[in-house]
Amino acid sequence: MTAIHSFRIDVPQDQLEDLNERLRKAVWPNELSGVGDLYGVTNERIQRLARYWLEEFDWRAMESKLNSYSQFTTSIDGEDIHFLHVKSSREDAIPVILIHGWPGSILEYLKVIEPLTNPTDSTAPAFHVIIPSLPGFGFSGPTRSTGWGTRRTARALVELMVRLGYERFGAIGNDAGSMVSPEMARIAPDRILGVHVTQLFSFPSGDPTEAADLSAEDQAALGHLQWFMNNKFAFNTLHSQQPQTLAFAISDSPIGLLGWNSQLMGESLGAEFIVGNAAIYWLTGTASSSIRFYWEDAHDTERTPGPTTVPTALAMFKGDFQSIRCFAERDHKNIVSWNSYDVQSMRSDSAYEAAGHYAAHEATDLLLADIREFFAQLR
Repeated sequence: MTAIHSFRIDVPQDQLEDLNERLRKAVWPNELSGVGDLYGVTNERIQRLARYWLEEFDWRAMESKLNSYSQFTTSIDGEDIHFLHVKSSREDAIPVILIHGWPGSILEYLKVIEPLTNPTDSTAPAFHVIIPSLPGFGFSGPTRSTGWGTRRTARALVELMVRLGYERFGAIGNDAGSMVSPEMARIAPDRILGVHVTQLFSFPSGDPTEAADLSAEDQAALGHLQWFMNNKFAFNTLHSQQPQTLAFAISDSPIGLLGWNSQLMGESLGAEFIVGNAAIYWLTGTASSSIRFYWEDAHDTERTPGPTTVPTALAMFKGDFQSIRCFAERDHKNIVSWNSYDVQSMRSDSAYEAAGHYAAHEATDLLLADIREFFAQLR
C-alpha cells in the first residue's frame, strides 16, 4: 500500500469530443441588462470563456506540458494521491510541498517549478518540488470516503513527504493550501522546516473588545473581509451545506462548472489559466468531490490543539484575503516574515471581483523572492 507509481495524463479523445459537444449545445441563462456583475458572473464573460474553451484552448498542449514533469500516484489512507515530483540537481536543495486549493489546481504552481529547482543565482536556495493534487481534486480523482477536509488532508500529505524519503521539509500553500500547510505543522512540527502561505486565515473570536486597538490598516482589512462575506461568500456556504445539490449542475454541464469556478478567478488571470483549471476538474470528474472539502471542514468537530510553533511566513496580495497580525499571532506563535504586496496588474475594475489570489501564477517573481528569503534564513 506504500507503492509509488509513475503517472501520465492521457484523456480519451471521445471524452474531449463529448466536452466540445456540450459546449456547443450550451443553454444560456436569462440575464438582466445594465447590472454588470452585480448578480454574479455575467453571460458575456462566460460566453467569452466558453468560446475560448471550444475554439482556441488546446487540451493536448496542456496535457503535454503537464506530462513534461515527473508525475506519480500513491495510495494514502484509502485514497489515491497524484503529485508532481521535480528534483533539483543541487545537493543542498530543500524539499518543499506546494499545496493548491479550490478552484485552483496544480496549474497555479507550474511557473515556479523551474526557478525553485534550478535557480540562476547559485547563492539562492534550491528546492526539490512536490506538488500534489489534493485528495478529491484533479488527477487524484474523486474521493471514495468521507472526512477529507483540512486535517485528514494534512495527515496524508505529511505521510506523502515521509514516503518520498523527506524527513524534514517545507510546506507552501495558497487558499486551502494555506489551511493545510499550517495544519501539517501542528500535526508534525518536528518534520516541518517552515510554513509559507499567502493567507493566514485567523478571524476575530467574537469578543467586541478585540477590535478596540486595531490599526486603521487592520480595520480596513476587517472591512475587506466583511465585503467578501457580504458579496462573494455564497460558494463557501453552499459547499459547506449542500455540495451534492450543486454537484448535479457542475458535473453535468461544463458551462455550469465554468460559471461556478470562475467566480473566484479574476479577469487578469487570462482565459488559458481559467479554462485550464476548469478543464482539469471536468476531465477528471472531480467537480463534485472537490467541493466536499468545505463540507468536511464545516462539520469537523475535532481540532488539532494549540497554535503552530514552526517558523511561519506570510506573503499576502492586495485584493485577496487580508490577514490581521494580532489574530494570526494568536494561532501561529512563530511568525518570522510578514509581507504585503500590491501588484497593479492584479487589480480589477469590478467592485465584485476578488483579485490577487493566484500569486504564484500572476506575481511569480515576487512570490519566489519571498519564498527564497524565508527558507534561506531557515537553512
